[in-house]
Amino acid sequence: MAHTLAEEENAYVSRVPGEPAEDKAQDCAIKARNLRKVYKASGNQPAKEALKGIDLAIPRGSIFALLGPNGAGKSTFINILAGLVLKTSGSASIWGFDTDVNPRQARASIGVVPQELNIDPFFTPAEVMEMQAGLYGVPKKERRTMEILKAMGLDDKADAYARTLSGGMRRRLLVAKAMVHNPPVLILDEPTAGVDIELRRQLWDYVKGLHARGTTIVLTTHYLEEAEALCDTIAIIDKGEVVACEPKDELLGRISEKKLIVCPSSPATTLPTALDGMKAELRPDGSITVQYNPAETGVMNILGALSAEGMEINDISTEESDLEDVFLQLTSH
Repeated sequence: MAHTLAEEENAYVSRVPGEPAEDKAQDCAIKARNLRKVYKASGNQPAKEALKGIDLAIPRGSIFALLGPNGAGKSTFINILAGLVLKTSGSASIWGFDTDVNPRQARASIGVVPQELNIDPFFTPAEVMEMQAGLYGVPKKERRTMEILKAMGLDDKADAYARTLSGGMRRRLLVAKAMVHNPPVLILDEPTAGVDIELRRQLWDYVKGLHARGTTIVLTTHYLEEAEALCDTIAIIDKGEVVACEPKDELLGRISEKKLIVCPSSPATTLPTALDGMKAELRPDGSITVQYNPAETGVMNILGALSAEGMEINDISTEESDLEDVFLQLTSH
């Protein structure tokens, strides 16, 4: 008899001992409170505080983006959740399981797709999947090796050595490997790095399908347009601290500036003096961009000043701020 993902998750949770009854009603897939990690000094390297007491609450059922510059602490946070790095202080829970009190159940509730292509080259995809399922204690009759490999487009490579797979195929195998125990939370750490456009589209189609069936997705990526298109909530980490954590639309709304693009009838060669003191830029094609705050300066005021200086305007357009603008504003030093 077929079961929904939610039913499977409830059945799994009910047979795992140690879950507090009240945690079943929690609405957080991942919760961190005052989470710190300090790497001790080693050789010529001084001690480093990678996480400075971060607080995060990732809602169940969301596609959540975790963004930040290199070295911001994203991977440290993920590795603490995965049990690969020991935290210095604070607390973390996954699907209601505290990582200290119920470490086995917490790790069983999460699947992590790492950045590194860490697959044994002398194992086949089918063997990788079966071994991973065994490590998580998935009974043989409940394993879905070929089903998952088919979903990732790897069923025809099930018996090929991993060393013969392309980089994109190995990336898909990592996603498949993270799903063998049917975790309610899937973390994707730079999953499309080095992947071609077509494979990236296929990967996101599968991830969106998982999300539609109830899986909570946590994504780190350097492709900001990817996060903007896919995610509903975004957190930005910088220097070990959370500098923003809001629904995507609210985060984008924090940037009040807009961009006005003015196309003169004849390409401009210099910026008009009417734009002195404004954030204006002359483009190579002779058009002009002006960044302005609608609360302070209206479009008609800008256009009126240009017309008063004798400029004939052929076309205008405006652009809203995007996630890259927010990211740069919050992480530029």
